[in-house]
Amino acid sequence: MIMHAGEILKRRGLLTDDQLEKSRSGDSTSVVQSAIDNGFVQEREALQALAEEVGLEYIDLRDIEIDLTVLKGFPQKLIYRQSLFPIRWQDESIVVATSDPLDLYPLDEASAATGRNIIPVVAERAEIARLVKRHLGVGSETVEGLMAAKVDDDGVELLEQIESDGSELSEMAQEASVVRLVNEILLEAIETRASDIHIETQSDGLVIRYRIDGILHPQPAPPEINRFQAAIISRLKIMARLNIAEKRLPQDGRIKLRVHGREVDIRLSVIPMIHGEGLVMRVLDKSAMVFDLSKLGMSAEIYERFSELIELPHGIVLVTGPTGSGKTTTLYSSLLQIRSPETKIITTEDPVEYQLDGINQIQVHAKIGFTFAASLRSILRHDPDIVLVGEIRDLETAENAIQASLTGHLVFSTLHTNDASSAFTRLGDMGVEPFLVAGTVEGVMAQRLVRRLCKSCKESYQPTKDELPKDFPWDRADNATFFRPVGCRECRGFGYQGRLGIYELLTANERIRELAQNRASSWDIRKAAIETGMRTLRMDAWDKTIAGHSSVDEVLRVTKGETL
Repeated sequence: MIMHAGEILKRRGLLTDDQLEKSRSGDSTSVVQSAIDNGFVQEREALQALAEEVGLEYIDLRDIEIDLTVLKGFPQKLIYRQSLFPIRWQDESIVVATSDPLDLYPLDEASAATGRNIIPVVAERAEIARLVKRHLGVGSETVEGLMAAKVDDDGVELLEQIESDGSELSEMAQEASVVRLVNEILLEAIETRASDIHIETQSDGLVIRYRIDGILHPQPAPPEINRFQAAIISRLKIMARLNIAEKRLPQDGRIKLRVHGREVDIRLSVIPMIHGEGLVMRVLDKSAMVFDLSKLGMSAEIYERFSELIELPHGIVLVTGPTGSGKTTTLYSSLLQIRSPETKIITTEDPVEYQLDGINQIQVHAKIGFTFAASLRSILRHDPDIVLVGEIRDLETAENAIQASLTGHLVFSTLHTNDASSAFTRLGDMGVEPFLVAGTVEGVMAQRLVRRLCKSCKESYQPTKDELPKDFPWDRADNATFFRPVGCRECRGFGYQGRLGIYELLTANERIRELAQNRASSWDIRKAAIETGMRTLRMDAWDKTIAGHSSVDEVLRVTKGETL
């Protein structure tokens, strides 16, 4: 007798007659999937009911240790096409997870192919797919099925139309299977909250890495992906409207996507390497960004002082730190906090990363002479109240920014320095007169990003004094509980989820201005700032650790020890 999944779910009270009728489409698998898609039943409930009906065990793959030796010799086409995954050995038999307990044919096929008895267990389809990606690699399903006729809609929509140039490589890059493979690489990056995608051509093939919360993580990929190396790179270059025939010079482009209804911008950089072209993509997920100054991780004291700085009528406010330290997020959040209908704000950026409502943003084009300095001169003729200069890179930009502040404008900008006190000496090194620096710079915020411990799995422990560096502030850590990363499903096994800022705010008081005017060293300025209440990056990082937000390892990774 043929058992129908829909009837089983109805008999067990999980579906009504009306819901079953709406879900019915002819075969047992699609009835269940249709019911799940329509929200009539949760997948877990449906699978538990079906498993119980046929006498199989339902398991949560998040709690299962996978024996990778069982993958050897197991037919991959069954993994991809039938959503099966071998879990472990049980004596001479293989325990295999399936998401359709009523379809026995694939299990019989697996038994015939391996020569082993198959013990089926039931698990969610999404969890099986997660294991496939983790153990067989991103894009593996697409590679295995590159010659398949049908490619399903994967939810990725290119917002700008592209055209083939008619070349053989271009035509290959436009094939549906290659398009799907590239989309899967992009989708996986977006789903894992990656900020950057690195696609590198090495001597032994293609290497894919995602930067997640500031750390690069290699992505497993099937060896077969190397056959499509040229097509993958060409597809990405076509998406960014770059010249696919040019393989000797660096190129930069931009890709605009809509992924499951969310707009995502991707900045693509291509550089020729000795084994082929290397690609790095910066992922800008607009929907994932929240520009709220109060939620960036600033202590109450620093937030209050910085909020006062950005409300000043004129002067220069600088944010410093290396690339990827969150400077743009801090500046955008600052602008949105002080934005009002009575205030005109103009920014000049390279590039404009996010479009902000109510703020006038300019994209500089250095190749045609429209630099930060040139754009700043034009901005001042547009009667702004507040100006943001993406970065002060040279004397001309610095002098124009200072001139803007002297004529009654509040100017925001960034510098690449390691700490707040170095900003004064860096401007002097560019050639700016010390009295101008001392008279216009109102404050400097240095910042870094540390990874935030996963709330679901962090565990408490008590380190000994020998396990902590000499500069640890024991006086502030009375009865503190320390936490360290563990790793769980919520954080994908990393132990961390998201990042928060650590900050060092130097406010230019009378003593600091005097030191800056007398060309004092950054060391002397830093010492004076600490004596007048500045908390350094390291101090702020320790506070975050004592509060349970981050770990000791993160503090040691991101900051330098104090020597004062």
